[in-house]
Amino acid sequence: MTPRIRVLLVDDQPLVRAGLRVLMADTPDIEVAGEAGTGTEAVALARELGPDVVVMDVRMPGMDGIEATRIVTAGPGAPRVLVLTTFDDDEYVYGALRSGASGFLVKDMALDDILSAIRVVAAGDALIAPGVTRRLIEEFAARPEPRAVRGVPRGLDGVTGREREVLTLVGRGLSNGEIAERLHISAATAKAHVARLFSKLDARDRVQLVILAYDSGLVP
Repeated sequence: MTPRIRVLLVDDQPLVRAGLRVLMADTPDIEVAGEAGTGTEAVALARELGPDVVVMDVRMPGMDGIEATRIVTAGPGAPRVLVLTTFDDDEYVYGALRSGASGFLVKDMALDDILSAIRVVAAGDALIAPGVTRRLIEEFAARPEPRAVRGVPRGLDGVTGREREVLTLVGRGLSNGEIAERLHISAATAKAHVARLFSKLDARDRVQLVILAYDSGLVP
């Protein structure tokens, strides 16, 4: 029997937590391990309960979801964080991802999509709601200083030319299949390049590769 995904729900609105809890009660592969109403409680419960995924609100009294995410995701074996918020908060996308979140969803998404996102994040991948991707790109574009000097990306020591091409396409949002098609290589080869980038750049998921692609100047 496949182990159930243990989820910690973090939101300062009890009704939101209750709605998610009821949704997951009828889901055979997901269970609610605990609930928290503040960032401080989230950090404590994440350490105590060891959930697989933390569904994290952003705006909460005291410690906000960004700081809580940074603390929760620190260290080996840390749970993965799926930030769940409203469109009014989407200026926090960049901060949440920089803090270690593996996904960013909005509260008006279909409930089945939220469950699917929990599964994706628990499996080690990353997910960003399409509606907030544009704002993420805008946030990168608004950074005041270029991170590349004379066209040479920073922080990519040991990355080959082909891997830089792959990283650039990851930064532009292409899947492994699309990267393979663009570079005229097999899907398996594209996947292998991405896996080597994870290792060489110490990135935990695809979201961090996107951030590195922008930070290093590969994606203008």
